[in-house]
Amino acid sequence: MPFLVLDLEMTGPEPDWNEIIQVGAVLFDDHWVEKGQYLTNVYPENEDAFSSSSEKIHNLSLADLEDAPMIYDVLPELEEWIITQLGIRKTQTTTDNNPYLRDVIICGQSVINDINFLKEAYRLEKLKWPYSRTLIDLHTLSYFSFRILKKNNKPVPQRLSLKDIAGHFGFERESDIHNALEDAVLTAKCLKEVFKLADHLKLGE
Repeated sequence: MPFLVLDLEMTGPEPDWNEIIQVGAVLFDDHWVEKGQYLTNVYPENEDAFSSSSEKIHNLSLADLEDAPMIYDVLPELEEWIITQLGIRKTQTTTDNNPYLRDVIICGQSVINDINFLKEAYRLEKLKWPYSRTLIDLHTLSYFSFRILKKNNKPVPQRLSLKDIAGHFGFERESDIHNALEDAVLTAKCLKEVFKLADHLKLGE
């Protein structure tokens, strides 16, 4: 099952009011071999929902997004990019990519928030959700893994932000500005490290 490590920047926190303005993703095959990276800005249809507080986080203004595509162009473009990068050969010409993407697992940091925004975008554009219903959340995996490490007297971060989890594994952002692709890459690195922890865990009798 391929893995799409995703990060989104939004105009605010509410999926039914705010919108996606940047999509960053790193795609991996079944064996976690990287197949490509994707980044695009998105121009929001609801300009009234563009908040100054979110702009401070992602450092993207409406002027910066002026030439960006709309979400109704980005969603099918992302689907086709995944299909191309995975080398999937379509058996028929169709706009329904569900048969080709239904095994793609979306991963991320507190990824349910990103998925909620993505699903809302699909709903508004009257498009069928093409991806797997399974998700992999770095925040949840880290919470569980770090509890085990703490019980074994190993150092763990006090918080579970992406910055803190990454710092625990020796990674960091290149800047304080949230770039969706950079955060997707960082999340993927952390996921790989969390998975490695399982190789060293043994259950007592």
